[in-house]
Amino acid sequence: MVSDKGGRAGFVYKTRQSVYRALRRRGMPKSKAARISNEGVTRAGRSAMSRKAARTRQRRGR
Repeated sequence: MVSDKGGRAGFVYKTRQSVYRALRRRGMPKSKAARISNEGVTRAGRSAMSRKAARTRQRRGR
């Protein structure tokens, strides 16, 4: 588990640790999983992520 200490230890907000672990279980690299999980800390960040996911799904025809 990546810490919430920061610096060389890496950083993922405490409230987003479960998201980070879920992404890691899916085989995502640590840096990418941390970037995605940290983006969703704020309401605005989660909203932006959902809009991007919707565009991706639409483009792929799902």
